[in-house]
Amino acid sequence: MERGDRQPLVRKTSSSYRTFPESTARRLDKEYLRSLHNKRLYLAVFAAVLGNFSFGFALVYPSPVIPALEAHPSPALRLDQHTAPWFGSVFTLGAAAGGLSTMLLNDCLGRKLSIMFSALPSALGYALLAGAQGLWMLLLGRVLTGYAGGVTSASIPVYISEISHPGVRGMLGACPQIMAVLGSLVLYALGKYPRLVLDWRWLAVAGEVPVLAMVLLLCFMPNSPRFLLSQGKEEEALGSLCWLRGEDTDYAREYEQIKDSVRKQSRRVSCAELKDPFLYKPILIAGGMRFLQQLSGVTCILVYLQPIFKKTAVILKAEYDAALVGLVRLSAVAIAAVSMDKAGRKILLFVSAGVMLASNLTMGLYIHFVPASHNGTVANTTLVSSANLPAEPTNYITLIPLLATMFFIMGYAMGWGPITWLLMSEILPLKARGVASGLCVVVSWLTAFTLTQFFLPVVNAFGLEVPFLFFAVISAGNILFTGFCVPETKGRSLEQIEAFFRTGRRSFLR
Repeated sequence: MERGDRQPLVRKTSSSYRTFPESTARRLDKEYLRSLHNKRLYLAVFAAVLGNFSFGFALVYPSPVIPALEAHPSPALRLDQHTAPWFGSVFTLGAAAGGLSTMLLNDCLGRKLSIMFSALPSALGYALLAGAQGLWMLLLGRVLTGYAGGVTSASIPVYISEISHPGVRGMLGACPQIMAVLGSLVLYALGKYPRLVLDWRWLAVAGEVPVLAMVLLLCFMPNSPRFLLSQGKEEEALGSLCWLRGEDTDYAREYEQIKDSVRKQSRRVSCAELKDPFLYKPILIAGGMRFLQQLSGVTCILVYLQPIFKKTAVILKAEYDAALVGLVRLSAVAIAAVSMDKAGRKILLFVSAGVMLASNLTMGLYIHFVPASHNGTVANTTLVSSANLPAEPTNYITLIPLLATMFFIMGYAMGWGPITWLLMSEILPLKARGVASGLCVVVSWLTAFTLTQFFLPVVNAFGLEVPFLFFAVISAGNILFTGFCVPETKGRSLEQIEAFFRTGRRSFLR
């Protein structure tokens, strides 16, 4: 390991400057703050995460649209209990395909151009949804918007991690989740069924707005310095880092560290190198986190949120419950964003998994033990059809499923939601970051599709409590996985994290 890799990044605290004269320490402290507060960095992040806003918008698009299409007068567009689940779940298949293609796009086009490329299938998908004349146009539109979401899911976290300052990388790494939640809330606000602010076709047209804004803004943003160096574009990489950190900062020192790291990983990954713990350990950790994140049931709960509330007869109307859960989710992600760089990643993952465990266990036990007359469960009624039944809550005990779901979403959003994406982009080695991030997204969305497709049959065959108890077991596994496998990366540069996996010496993470 080169000597330069062991040098800690310049810190704000005075204890970090003990090896420097006092005047030099003050100068470095000012430069650190200037680079930390450079507004251009935050503008670049905002431009990128508009793709996540569109992703969140597209993900929950079926929530108000399925009831509208179930009552559509045209048989060619009318959804039933067989086609409605496909309209909701086929999005995840498109997302898996998008993640698979990003394994090549990230390394060929770069992170920024990959994000911009996602605008093409996204715009086409929304156009198909807006002008749909048959079921095939609806499904194809969902697949294309899902494909765009898969590309952005794999590209945006990597882009943000590679341009971010180590002091705010945790906060900025939570921005994709925040924007995805905002996109979902805007969709709920514009399409609250049965009184839609916008018709379902105009909802698709509205989805085009953040896509176009993202492309226009990214035209003026720099590419990742690490990607540019990997392509041999040293002058452009130096200019990119200068733009991101500010001209009056010590960006040249960071540039040399990045350049040294890229030089050691200039060759592409070979099959033989996959046996190296430096490569396979972070890939397995990132892939495992994406797998466990989806197995915890978040996609199923979000997709079938209103039908679940109808079936458990919560005390408020299902559409208001969904909006309330969305607000809780947004608040929790915001809390994670401001605390990630202070409390650390692991402690938030532990708290997150613990809250998810308690919430899923409560929900499962409530559905199992509370009589059907109290929890609203109707014998021989599917979850989809129960969404169309009027809810008649008669007991305040029906607040339990609402509170349990709110706590589940809160727990997920403050840890296993944003931190999983952030850690994926932090721990993956540079030479395999493009391919590995795409692979992780494929694992994530194939798991989500499988769960979403099996959720309804399991509920109809065994009851609604079975999947929730399964999700509780997975949440317990998340706690163990965090304790034994996940490293703490708070305040560490990407080069320090790579040095840890290369040598196994935890001193690089202290």
